[in-house]
Amino acid sequence: MANQVKFNQMAFCVGDKVKVLQKIQEGDKIRTQPFEGIVIAIKGEGENKMFTVRKIAAGGIGVERIWPLNSPWLENIKVIKKGKVRRAKLYYLREKPTKLKFIHETAAKPRKAGRKPRLKASKK
Repeated sequence: MANQVKFNQMAFCVGDKVKVLQKIQEGDKIRTQPFEGIVIAIKGEGENKMFTVRKIAAGGIGVERIWPLNSPWLENIKVIKKGKVRRAKLYYLREKPTKLKFIHETAAKPRKAGRKPRLKASKK
């Protein structure tokens, strides 16, 4: 099983906040509907690979959607924020909706040039 998936040259992992653009057909019209949430699971192999996205809707109700990766109804997947998690499946986020904000975001920290670590003086 994989924790990272590529879709149209865009890679996303479990824990990332993504916006999934899905084509919806109503009568003879086709429109695009966005679904924004956190990827809580990626499962399957090869052609059968699927991913699950969870978001908190109005009223604090959790909504999950599962998509096959090679679905013709997926228009695009955009990564909004990269998350840093230590689990392959984030099913524990189902228990409390407030835990969604505890996923750490990875951000590049600027390093100060020329700074060396201090050495502790040895006791005699």
